[in-house]
Amino acid sequence: MKDKSEIKREVQEFYDQYGWKQIGEGLYQNSRYEDLRPVSEEYVQRCRERVKRYLPERGRLILDGGSGPIQYGEYEEYSRGFAHRVCLDISRLALMEARKRIGDHGLFVVGDLANLPFKPEAFDAAVSMHVIYHLPMEDQESAFREFFRVLSPGGEAVVIYSWGEHSKLMCLARLPIKMGGWLLRQYSQLRFGKDRPLKMGDKEIDNETRELLTRPGLYSFKHDYNWLQERVGDLPRFEVRAWRTVSSAFLRALVHRQFFGRYWLRLLYRLEERFPRFLGRWGQYPMVLFEKPDGNSQKAKRG
Repeated sequence: MKDKSEIKREVQEFYDQYGWKQIGEGLYQNSRYEDLRPVSEEYVQRCRERVKRYLPERGRLILDGGSGPIQYGEYEEYSRGFAHRVCLDISRLALMEARKRIGDHGLFVVGDLANLPFKPEAFDAAVSMHVIYHLPMEDQESAFREFFRVLSPGGEAVVIYSWGEHSKLMCLARLPIKMGGWLLRQYSQLRFGKDRPLKMGDKEIDNETRELLTRPGLYSFKHDYNWLQERVGDLPRFEVRAWRTVSSAFLRALVHRQFFGRYWLRLLYRLEERFPRFLGRWGQYPMVLFEKPDGNSQKAKRG
């Protein structure tokens, strides 16, 4: 079994060499894990926008833990009301790309989520998107608690996690996903033949981009809901809500324009709004919320 330092080194090398290499204008190799088709665009964007609802509207500093290059426009909105966004990442390339996007609004730090290089109560808010489950399994609790340590009183944190194979709903959908993927491959071969060139938009993908898109992924370890409750459920105002119920594999295999996919996703979004705790526990991507108590104010209960 690999030790922690080896895992972290491999993650850093992956993102410096491949994950944050651009394969198109504003589009990174890491985007292959997302469904960027027009039929899913509205749903995916609304899920990203959902995060902002649970962050303070304004403040001095917001921590973006594992910021990457801040590759989506919705991510930029999280810090709109803050004086500065502190981007922390293990990848220098990620921080260079983030600087291109937000310029002087950002402060950029190479660091480890499980051992944040900041004093206690330094931030008015913290956000982390799809990062903690790429840490070594034994470091993940430390990362959650480090976020809490650096929050100022009244500060709020949002962490997007993944249940991976522990998602009951996606386990139930495993066979339909496989069948949908197989049917898509058969349809593609019948229509275009086996030698269909890979394209991105109207442009054929070159050999370098093809190599980036087909590289193996990086390390991840997803704990289940019970682990999260047992290890960090004691954090103040801890709560798990739905960020996004379905995986990218589900979207690509089963959601299509010809079958009214956009409308089915609108219905799914409404269900997530109506049953956020149920779908947060059993769906693919939970949104983990907590905050640092402030004895001078009482915040309204989350809806």
